Amino acid sequence: MTRRIAIFDFDGTLVGGDSLLPFLGRVAGRMRSGLVFARAIRAGLMRAGSNPDDDLRTRIKAGMLARALTGVPLEQAHAAADQMRRWPRWHQPTLTALKRHADAGDMVVVATGALSLYIPTLLDGLPVDRLLATEMEVADGVLTGRMQGGNCVRAEKARRVSALLAELGPFDETHGYGNRPSDLPFLALMSHPTVIPTVPRR
Repeated sequence: MTRRIAIFDFDGTLVGGDSLLPFLGRVAGRMRSGLVFARAIRAGLMRAGSNPDDDLRTRIKAGMLARALTGVPLEQAHAAADQMRRWPRWHQPTLTALKRHADAGDMVVVATGALSLYIPTLLDGLPVDRLLATEMEVADGVLTGRMQGGNCVRAEKARRVSALLAELGPFDETHGYGNRPSDLPFLALMSHPTVIPTVPRR
């Protein structure tokens, strides 16, 4: 029996647009989340170049999360996730591919830089077997604002995908769906990579 796995990016691949700011807007309010975004960009740019190994986009994201989520009760974050249920605008070709893989008995994985705080809610009802996402640290039921285990994008996403393949494999075929350039590192690990032009939110 042929063993296959299909791994899908979420933002800009399965859905149009990026889900993080809409989520933060529901947690902190749209006006505050906009200010958080602007301040995180400014702080990130001010420190640009101080560390040649630093990832500017991850630094900006870390700043946004720290400003918006520090001290937020986990229950509040889950309530905001529930408000996101109608947010996805699915990219039908990619969604159809996901369902086709599931119907064929393939293992289906979503690997995303989005937060595990809300992605399971958005995927509810879809035939997804495993999720790789950015985790947030929680202490005594309250978010600390810090990512736990790194930002699940680019090289870190590829590392987690590689570890998953080693854990669950071997597979006869590995199918990957993502957009460029951020998903190219994990797509390079796939025997059947599919690059999706980044899907905007319409």
